[in-house]
Amino acid sequence: MNYEILYTFVLATSALAISPGPDNIFVLMQSVVNGKKYGLAVVSGLMSGCLIHTTLVAFGVSVIIKQSEILFFSIKLFGALYLFFLAYKVFRSEASVNLTEGSMPKKSIWQLFKQGFVMNVLNPKVSIFFLAFFPGFLFSKTMSNVSQFYMLGFLFIMVSFTVFGLVAILAGSISEYLKKNSNIGVILKWLQIVVFVGIGVFILLSEQ
Repeated sequence: MNYEILYTFVLATSALAISPGPDNIFVLMQSVVNGKKYGLAVVSGLMSGCLIHTTLVAFGVSVIIKQSEILFFSIKLFGALYLFFLAYKVFRSEASVNLTEGSMPKKSIWQLFKQGFVMNVLNPKVSIFFLAFFPGFLFSKTMSNVSQFYMLGFLFIMVSFTVFGLVAILAGSISEYLKKNSNIGVILKWLQIVVFVGIGVFILLSEQ
């Protein structure tokens, strides 16, 4: 088992979770408007949805690995190029964190859990991202590929839940800090670019 790959995966996942995106902004806004437990309900739904994507990648990619090394390399190449594309999109975007969502309708904790789950499961970009992200981090030559993908999936969920959960709990302070420090958007923007490019390069250089 290559623990360095797992450490790299955890660090990359942490950086991705910290970077502002639609999911953590939605968690932040729900927590600010309705309260911490409502933000945590969204987080729980989002992370539950990740189990679906993990399963699809685990069984789908594992079959491809068994069939052909060329096909697996093609997936990794696609993954790296997709991450470079995401980095380019972030580069072209504005360096700001938009918190002006307007008034949000009050929903129950169960409704917000379901909304988080559906947001995640039905988002094709999440499926593509998992497909791009996970194959480059296989860490063992003896453990089955399915087991490795599930372990990566659970690590992804644990790290993301921790970061998103802190966003929900500290929503008020985070919101005020973002409003007072407009330059933080530039830092977070370049953090995303560095992370996407770095993971893309790592995937290209990783062995099967």
